[in-house]
Amino acid sequence: MASQGKRQKTVVVGAGPVGALAALYAAQRDHDVEIYELRSDLRDPSTTPLNFSRSINLALSERGINAMRNSGQPDLIEKVLGETIAMRGRMIHGKSSSGEFTEQSQDYDVHGGALHAVDRGGLNKTLLDELETMPNVKFFFNHKLTGADFKNRKAWFEISHSESSKDTTGTRAREVEIEFDLMIGADGAHSAARYHLMKYARLDYEQTYIDTLWCEFSIEAKELKAGQDPASRFAISPNHLHIWPGKEFMFIAIPSSDGSFTCTLFLPSSHIATLENDPSTIPSFFDTYFPGVTSLIAPETLIHSFKSNPHLPLISIKCQPYHYGSSVVIIGDAAHAMVPFYGQGMNAGLEDVNVLFSILDSHTLPSSTLNASARAKALSAYSAYRQPDAHAINELALQNYTEMRASVISPLYKARKWLEEGLSVWLPGLGWRTKYSRVSFGNERYAEVVSSDDRQARLLLVVLGSVGVGAVGILGAGVWGLLAARRGRSVLDVVRIREVFGWLSG
Repeated sequence: MASQGKRQKTVVVGAGPVGALAALYAAQRDHDVEIYELRSDLRDPSTTPLNFSRSINLALSERGINAMRNSGQPDLIEKVLGETIAMRGRMIHGKSSSGEFTEQSQDYDVHGGALHAVDRGGLNKTLLDELETMPNVKFFFNHKLTGADFKNRKAWFEISHSESSKDTTGTRAREVEIEFDLMIGADGAHSAARYHLMKYARLDYEQTYIDTLWCEFSIEAKELKAGQDPASRFAISPNHLHIWPGKEFMFIAIPSSDGSFTCTLFLPSSHIATLENDPSTIPSFFDTYFPGVTSLIAPETLIHSFKSNPHLPLISIKCQPYHYGSSVVIIGDAAHAMVPFYGQGMNAGLEDVNVLFSILDSHTLPSSTLNASARAKALSAYSAYRQPDAHAINELALQNYTEMRASVISPLYKARKWLEEGLSVWLPGLGWRTKYSRVSFGNERYAEVVSSDDRQARLLLVVLGSVGVGAVGILGAGVWGLLAARRGRSVLDVVRIREVFGWLSG
């Protein structure tokens, strides 16, 4: 174990984006940092992802950006954002009654907020490259956590990958023992750190699989001709997250910087089984439920991707507490894996890092970084503080699947969004914001977002119940009139009011 007079030794298990950022925060605080990763160097293109897929593309939002902004590396966020594509909203694809393909843009935020499509591998490389420049950081790839003694702060790792890593018998991988002051487990939904933590902490644990599988597809970049704008590589708008809603399922596409789109099919297991039994029906299935996709992805390519790419489950995990004593804490998916429908999994994990080290800083003086008692109090405070927020975003992510696959085409959803955005712009004193805006474009605690949204919903219901449905139309007309006046319009757009509120009066 590290002794007094030496720098704190912090061990991070998991070298993904969350683990890498945690290592960066620890290194900035002058800890001796060691990063242990089950896989080979994640910057090596030959390294196989754990799920044998490129993974669902990531959307970086304010919480993740803020966590990197506070990392102590001034140029980091500029490097990261320089490799992203801004998505200002959703593009909803469908088909009109006349059979024509339709596209409807829905901005995420009336104030101009945007998500940033980011390549997971590129983000990981940027963070690991940053760490590699720091003299107090060491990497240990191909190291699998096999045991931990959190009372005596020891851990055991099995070294894999090469013949030279075998033990003296030549039959099994060699195991090494390490000592540490603090272990940060950032090793994903199937966390080994969490597994060993369960042996020490009285940890409540809940794991749920939803009845939806996902499969990856791709829209390839178009070939550029001499003199063409590089933006011409994109087959569809690069500044949107594209959704083909199917009510019970959906197909999405997220842009990549090379002009392609990473696409994901989310489908109940029974539908997957039907398509597996007869893959030749896949193009007709897409034509029925996801109009226009077969003009972007050739039917034979759709079939090949469906047959060759894995059909993977979606897991939701809640647990508490996240720590034991002064020696270990879990963050990111290891603590609160969630379904991907709010785009907050990585962002919540990066925010974990910022929150964790803010609390550690407030409890531990720089001159006493090895004070185990102070660190134990800090980790306990972190667990208590973070758990309500982690559980809240976990539930929000589940709820947002309904919004993405069905509600985005609902008049009720569109009317409430339009009304709330109008109130937030022209009556800012009310503090009114959409739930999505609070989650994705601010740093308000997730649990407080839920409370604020519930208050707003209750207020709308009170208005409806007290003065009748027609009053909402009048309120909408008033807001729209104010909007029109502010925009310099001389005539109230009655057609627009009827379009948005006509559903209320039947």
